Amino acid sequence: MKKHFLLSICLLSIFTLSAQISPGELSNAHANLEGVSNCTNCHTVGNKVTNDHCLACHPEIRSNQATKKGYHGSVDVMGKNCFACHNEHHGRTFRLINFNKKTFDHRKTGFELKGVHATLDCQNCHQAEHIANVKLKQKRSTYLGLNKNCLTCHDDFHQGNMSSNCLECHRFDSFKNPKAFDHNKTHFPLLGKHKTLNCKECHKNELVHGKIRQGFKNLRFANCNACHQDVHDNKFGQNCKKCHQENSFTSIRNDSVFNHDKTDFPLLGKHRLLECKQCHQSGNMTKPLKHGRCSDCHQDITHRGEFAVNGKSPDCAECHDNNGFLPSTYTVERHNASAFKLSGAHEATSCMTCHYKEGNWHFRTIGKKCVDCHKDEHQGLISEKFYKQATCTECHNESNWKTVSFDHNQTKFKLDGKHAELACKACHYAKNDRGEIVQKFEGLSTNCNACHTDEHAGQFEVDGKTDCARCHQTSRWKDSKFDHNSSRFKLEGAHQAVACAECHKLISTPKGTFVEYKFKDIECSRCHQ
Repeated sequence: MKKHFLLSICLLSIFTLSAQISPGELSNAHANLEGVSNCTNCHTVGNKVTNDHCLACHPEIRSNQATKKGYHGSVDVMGKNCFACHNEHHGRTFRLINFNKKTFDHRKTGFELKGVHATLDCQNCHQAEHIANVKLKQKRSTYLGLNKNCLTCHDDFHQGNMSSNCLECHRFDSFKNPKAFDHNKTHFPLLGKHKTLNCKECHKNELVHGKIRQGFKNLRFANCNACHQDVHDNKFGQNCKKCHQENSFTSIRNDSVFNHDKTDFPLLGKHRLLECKQCHQSGNMTKPLKHGRCSDCHQDITHRGEFAVNGKSPDCAECHDNNGFLPSTYTVERHNASAFKLSGAHEATSCMTCHYKEGNWHFRTIGKKCVDCHKDEHQGLISEKFYKQATCTECHNESNWKTVSFDHNQTKFKLDGKHAELACKACHYAKNDRGEIVQKFEGLSTNCNACHTDEHAGQFEVDGKTDCARCHQTSRWKDSKFDHNSSRFKLEGAHQAVACAECHKLISTPKGTFVEYKFKDIECSRCHQ
């Protein structure tokens, strides 16, 4: 009875002591350390929990702090007591790792969340399958054990064919867009059209070990024909860059070493400015082209066979060169050998003036006579005798139209004196009833009063005509050749000294005011009282 009592007292003492020493149950993570005998695993006798005890069981954290990596190696954690964040004896279900996922600053771990990573849930990355450490891998929940290597979480799409550091080419916003990769640092800088290509057009997918990967290494690029078909069938060699450039395969380099002059068709004049495809339309530069005549490439839309003889036109090169359709190389000397010799003003006249009418060129059908090009100003006004077949050169010359060489003595009215000094229009141009200037040649009267006003009011008119030449001459009107002694009244004696105006006075009649020369009678009493 006494023994049983003592045993009960001892057991009660032990339980009472244990209740006094332990403040509560440990969490599930440390449940294996429950009991008085395990206290010193974490506690120092007479002292609280020390970091050394914690780190002894958590070497991965000790390693992070030693290398100053991860969150526990950051300045926010280094130097703090572990129990400040992870304290125990709050029961089995107590969360030792307790922080706000939404406000946690991931940069403190040494891995800033950028791009798509910033939108992920923690569990997307913090999974056992991504942890290399076997001990940590066995834990049901942990945020430790990950590294910053992309391949920790992501499959190696390139299967070891590229660097394991994905950031050398890719960014966090999109794996499909390798913005960081600088192709110009490779042995094949991207130039011209190559810059706009999608990577897959050159770096094609391939099946390796049952998986798809994109090929980047060991690509052939020494020659263009590694990717492009040689349309010349190696007739110009394999160095396409001798003639072509990356901006456009269809345009030839300005410094191209291909010398077209070595062919049987040297490029001259405007031919040098043409794109190759304008002549080599098939794209095959070595395919023979007809080039013996201009018409092999150029359509005759200008002359339309006008110069054809027996159905065959002369070659354009007879009148034109490669510098342009205009000016023509057809010389004045060649023109003078034709049916129409150029002289005078015609020699300085542009070809277009005569040969380009109503939007078309004409050469052999424009005529040879003056009136074929020039308006016939005298049509129906000059007798055929003086204007044979409307030939202007009967009176005019090609140097100066205003210079007239017509011999007026061929007509019934010989030009002498002042008449010879007059311009043609003084007699042959006049105003009609409507005030229009009109020409007068054919049928023009030779009477003096046809052009001149009869100042004598018809006193000397005979049969309706006044012959001024009986008294006047064309050289000087005022010098009269009238001989008074041939009249009815001869001048004799004192009459010889009398001024004309003493006898021939100014009178006014219904015909007008004029000097009276002819008297009805010549009696002395007419003048003397």
